[in-house]
Amino acid sequence: MNTQWLRAETHRRMRWKNGKGETIEVAVHPPGATLETFDWRISMAAVVEDGDFSSFAGIDRTLAVLGGGPLGLTVGGASPVQLAAKGAPWSFPADVPCHARLHGEAVTDLNVMTRRGRWTHRLVRLVRGELLHLSATTSVCLAAPGAASLIVDDTPCALGALDALVIAHEAVVCLVAGEAWLAQLEPVEA
Repeated sequence: MNTQWLRAETHRRMRWKNGKGETIEVAVHPPGATLETFDWRISMAAVVEDGDFSSFAGIDRTLAVLGGGPLGLTVGGASPVQLAAKGAPWSFPADVPCHARLHGEAVTDLNVMTRRGRWTHRLVRLVRGELLHLSATTSVCLAAPGAASLIVDDTPCALGALDALVIAHEAVVCLVAGEAWLAQLEPVEA
């Protein structure tokens, strides 16, 4: 089994690209890539006030609310979209102006970003008891907001809160307890 465990205490903390907050980088590819050089990136952030999101040229982004909210997002001239904890994730181009507006408590969000034309992604919330067959080149499972228990190819895996498991092979995953999100990442074939 080709997996890598990423403990919450080892996630990298860094300032937002626009300097207005802090990001917790869960995983990035290639390893050690910067905000300008990543092919894909998974991160979390606290949104504590209304404001503009950082712009990332050539990047596609999916955002989910892990806690707090709800959060309103206005991308370009489109109508605002409301995102809530336990709600569906929402995908949008990260290089189009995006304004966030809190409609309640501060929000903790989960971001999955891929470099357009090089990688694609899909973000789903795992459903307890449901078998999910992974065929993506890389899948990252994040226990959020609390701890989660999984079975990966018949092997029990207990993840602490905000721990992640990188799975770089075809696998069958089942969420046994807790809550978890799964990002599936694929390179674009030339």
